[in-house]
Amino acid sequence: MVIRRIATRSSSNDFAPLAAVATAMVSICWGASVAKSLFPVTGPAGTTALRLALAAGILCGVFRVWRKPLDRQMLRAALPYGLALGCMNMLFYFAIQRIPLGIALATEFTGPLAVATFSSRRRIDLAWIGLAIAGLALLVPISASPEAAAAAAPRAIDHALDPAGVLLALAAGVFWGAYILMGKRAGEALGAAAPAYGMTVAALVALPFGIAQAGMAMIQPHVLAIALVVAIFSSAIPYSLEMFALRRLPTKSFGILTSGEPAVGALTGALLLGEVLPLAKWLGIAAIVGATIGTTLTAGTGAASGEPGNSGAGTKPVGSEA
Repeated sequence: MVIRRIATRSSSNDFAPLAAVATAMVSICWGASVAKSLFPVTGPAGTTALRLALAAGILCGVFRVWRKPLDRQMLRAALPYGLALGCMNMLFYFAIQRIPLGIALATEFTGPLAVATFSSRRRIDLAWIGLAIAGLALLVPISASPEAAAAAAPRAIDHALDPAGVLLALAAGVFWGAYILMGKRAGEALGAAAPAYGMTVAALVALPFGIAQAGMAMIQPHVLAIALVVAIFSSAIPYSLEMFALRRLPTKSFGILTSGEPAVGALTGALLLGEVLPLAKWLGIAAIVGATIGTTLTAGTGAASGEPGNSGAGTKPVGSEA
C-alpha cells in the first residue's frame, strides 16, 4: 500500500520528505475541518476516539504489527508516545469546537515552540519568545461568554474567543511538545511502524472518553463513514508522512516546513468552515509562525542532529492535530 511504501523506503529524491511534510499539513487541516461536522453527533471526545481507533486499525494492518510482538523496550517507547498523541488530539478537538481552526493551531503551536526555545539558553531566543507572546496577544481578545463565542458569526471572531477554547489549545500544545520529544525515541525503538503502535495506544486513551460522551452514536453507519475519512486524512496519512520526514530531514528543515501549519489551518478554516479572520488575527498567526521559524533557524548544533526536541515543530499528528 502507498502509506507503507512511503514510510519504509528511503528515497534518493530530496524532494520526497519535503513533499511529505507539505502533504501532511494540508491533510491534517482538511481532516480537522471534516471532523467538526461530527461534533454535533459524537462530540469532540467521540470524534477523537473514532478517528484514532480507525486510524490505528488501518496502520496496524498496513504495517502488520502482529508479526513482531511488543517487547519491554518497544512498550516503553510506545506508551508515552501514544499517550501524548491521544491527549494532544482530544484537547485540540475540544479547542476547535470553541475557537476557529487557524487560531487553535497557532495557539497550540506555542507548545512545540516552547520545547525548542526553553531547551536553549541563548539571548536571541528571548526575542522569539517575545514575538510568540505578541502573536498570542493579537489572537486573543477573549470573550467572557463561551456561548457567545460558539454562536459567533465570522465577523464577530475578533470579539468572541472562548477562553476555555484558548486554554484547551494551549494544553494541546503541551502534549504536542511531548509528542515531539517522544518521536525520536519511538522511531528508533519501533521503526517505520511507530505510528501504528502510537496510534493504538492513543486510541485506547481516547476510547473511554469517547464512549462516555457519544455512546451508541459512535457506531451509526454515516458517522463511521465520516470518521473513516477523518482517520485517513487526519491520522493515517499525515503521521506516517511525518515519521517518514522526521527520519530523513534535519530537524531544522522539518521545523521550518511545519511552521506554516497555522497559516494552512487558517486558510482551510476560511475556505471550508467560513471562519473569516480579521487582519489582527492573521498578524497574530504570522507572528507565531515567524517565532517558530526564527527559533528553528537560530537553533544550535543540536538542531541539526535530528533531535525532535529542538525542532519547534510537529503535527499534528500530530498530528496535530492536530
